[in-house]
Amino acid sequence: MPRLWSAATKDAADNDGVQAGRNDQAGHLDGEATASNHRRRASENSGKAGARVQHAASPPAARGQLRTYLGIAPGVGKTYAMLRDGRAQRRSGVDVVLAFWERHGREGTAAQVDDLEILTGTVSYRGASMEELDVAAVLDRRPALALVDELAHANLPGVRHSKRWQDVDELLDSGIDVYTTLNVTNIESLGSLVSRITGVRASEPVPDAFVRAGEVQLIDLAPAALRRRLAQGLVFAAEQADAALEHYFRFANLAALRELAQLWLDDSVLDPAMAFVAAHPKCESSEVAVIVTGLAGSPADEWLIRYAARLAELSGARLHGVHVRPLDNMDQSAVRTRLTADRRLLKQLHGEFSEVKASDPASGLIRAALAAGPDAQLLVGSRRRSHLSRLLTGTTVADQVMRISGDLPVQVVNVGQPDSASGHWGHHTSTKKGKHKQAVPPGSRS
Repeated sequence: MPRLWSAATKDAADNDGVQAGRNDQAGHLDGEATASNHRRRASENSGKAGARVQHAASPPAARGQLRTYLGIAPGVGKTYAMLRDGRAQRRSGVDVVLAFWERHGREGTAAQVDDLEILTGTVSYRGASMEELDVAAVLDRRPALALVDELAHANLPGVRHSKRWQDVDELLDSGIDVYTTLNVTNIESLGSLVSRITGVRASEPVPDAFVRAGEVQLIDLAPAALRRRLAQGLVFAAEQADAALEHYFRFANLAALRELAQLWLDDSVLDPAMAFVAAHPKCESSEVAVIVTGLAGSPADEWLIRYAARLAELSGARLHGVHVRPLDNMDQSAVRTRLTADRRLLKQLHGEFSEVKASDPASGLIRAALAAGPDAQLLVGSRRRSHLSRLLTGTTVADQVMRISGDLPVQVVNVGQPDSASGHWGHHTSTKKGKHKQAVPPGSRS
């Protein structure tokens, strides 16, 4: 079997979020990214040599070879390193295609796409066109090497396999080599321990045996360096970074995930999860936060749900949508139809939906948020109005919530109007501490 090894280079440390013209600024991270080599324990069924992936120098094997760029969290440079190495292979004469990559809005990563041939397909789902890995197109094209981002991914209905790692397995079976990316949190055997450490349930686990069957390169960035990149806005938009730093990207979480990744790569460790628990017998997560978003049954609900889901993902929180029904149960039919769609979307995003009755929406939302737990945050949508409009029509639900919420953390999102070009809602958010601009529509994929 191929060996597992880890490395962190200057390019990988600069990675996804660094703009092409800011390499000097990102250079200070290089010294904090360390490189070390780990040999993986041999498998009884191994029949492959322990060599690095080669394309031009040796004849292709019956089955393609897999290389996985492993990271402890988003932002360490997995995609950047994969694209960089793919371009290097192309320059050396290897036939390379970019079969799928996640567009995170990071200029440094986008620059690495450069002259690569892109073969990403699209799938129509509920009236929207979504990018997915097109296995059939890659098989028809038959490159020597396919670059496939985000190995841990559930495919949309209608795709030939339910999981992306199964797509990659088919490409490998056809003799195509694959470079891919993965976070340690998605390694199947580590899922329960990761949840215990971070308080976040790992989604889309990938079988250990599948990853171990190929070469694994650990993109090793120190927790302090990753947190600094996050704070500088090089990984997520500024308003998302604060929540991420306070929750999932806490230093202790990142340090634990880094140690766990290194244990998983160490051939002398028979059970990485048990070894970690033995070294840290009191490791446990803090209580998982809850983001409660108020849903009015309006067209803006979908944007609010996706915004809340993105915050929940970044902060390791649970997602809970709440609709406040009037005491007389006289919701309009259009509202009920919209709420049915809200319920489906929340389920798709691993969230919950509930309804409460109250004499007014503000008090109902606050009661629901307080009942969700001591670490709950309430998210409320609102539209910007002129001073005259406020005088004529009175205060909004958001105004009332902010006035009576007490110590409950509240974020008010100005949903505005849908953009005529993109269809995205929202452009500003405000909290009890002030107002800031929203840089990227949170409803977009990332």
